[in-house]
Amino acid sequence: MKHLLTMMQLSKEEIIDLLNLADQLKYELKHEIPHPHLKGKTLGMIFQKASTRTRVSFETGMYQLGGYPLFLSSNDLQIGRGEPVQDTARVLSRYLDGIMIRTFEQKEVEDLAKYGSVPIINGLTDYCHPCQVLADLMTVREFKGSFDGLKMCYIGDGNNMANSLITGFLKVGMSVSIACPNDYQPAETVLEYARSTGRFTMTDKPIEAAKGADVLLTDVWASMGQEGEAEKRKKAFAGYQINDEIMAAANEKAMVLHCLPAHREEEITEKVFEAHADEIFEEAENRLHAQKAVMVKLMAD
Repeated sequence: MKHLLTMMQLSKEEIIDLLNLADQLKYELKHEIPHPHLKGKTLGMIFQKASTRTRVSFETGMYQLGGYPLFLSSNDLQIGRGEPVQDTARVLSRYLDGIMIRTFEQKEVEDLAKYGSVPIINGLTDYCHPCQVLADLMTVREFKGSFDGLKMCYIGDGNNMANSLITGFLKVGMSVSIACPNDYQPAETVLEYARSTGRFTMTDKPIEAAKGADVLLTDVWASMGQEGEAEKRKKAFAGYQINDEIMAAANEKAMVLHCLPAHREEEITEKVFEAHADEIFEEAENRLHAQKAVMVKLMAD
């Protein structure tokens, strides 16, 4: 494992290895056991898209590991103002020990990995969000004890979260069902992989997808950069909501996760969100621990 670019690139064994390391780092942090695995290392953090959780968790995580996080916004770099990504990759590789990038095009992340010589971590693209899904899997294992025999249901936009959730949850052996409007389905490459596992179903009816689910997830109807489509999306996603009816179709002890920010009474009701707030905010905290595991795995000597 040289980089973290997508969930697809990871084997089940690599995912479990990262989750075990994340558990260990969480334990050490809670018990005030120092773990300076990246002492003297510098992580460059490129943000073409803003984010509360991604910046704070990576920056705090790097500090806790003994390293230095260097924040780089679009205004700090020449990407987008004429310098090719391959040149940026080669220059930054001479200064840094690793790069995390949160951007639009998956190709930009792939090009950094292709032309750079340091580990690249995908902090989100329009195609996928592997760091978030590692935190999601960590949280499911904490609350359920294992992945064996469990079913995950995702309701909503077939976006970057859907692409990574489908791949990640299938990789660890769970069954997956999704409900998306016909015009908002996941990437075809993800669906091809999902169908090949024999543990995947897709429908445009949320109540069908939720039947027998142990874990329910959703995402906002209009993600960052799609604000101009908000009204159109409200019509397209009407009914794609985790609510009491959906919870009644799921298993009795089903848990609910949300990558945040949540738009209450759109993709999830206030009642369901607050009833599962402990799970959702443990998931948010686990971004810190899961990403620390990724950084240690990729950047430690």
